[in-house]
Amino acid sequence: MPKVLEYIIKGVCLIFLFWNTDVNENRAHVHVGRKVGKKASLKLCKIWLEPEVQMADPGDLTDAQVKQVLELAKTHREQLLKQWRTFKKGEKVRIIKIRKK
Repeated sequence: MPKVLEYIIKGVCLIFLFWNTDVNENRAHVHVGRKVGKKASLKLCKIWLEPEVQMADPGDLTDAQVKQVLELAKTHREQLLKQWRTFKKGEKVRIIKIRKK
């Protein structure tokens, strides 16, 4: 399960990743989990990246967290789509790391 984007702000880490089984899906999407300290999301949310960014399944994120991850997905959509295409080819993806204070 390759990690494609890691966004850290004030001790909270949002992790965007692809599942290895996603290689069989045609529509580009990313799964997002939230980690605070050692406590992580139990059910990841799923965001469609095409034809536009939209929520497929909010997982166990709150409404405010969903809004935050959707905004991040919109901001980094082109990078995430590039990563998706790389992943679908079976090539290694690079992790985009963003740290905010």
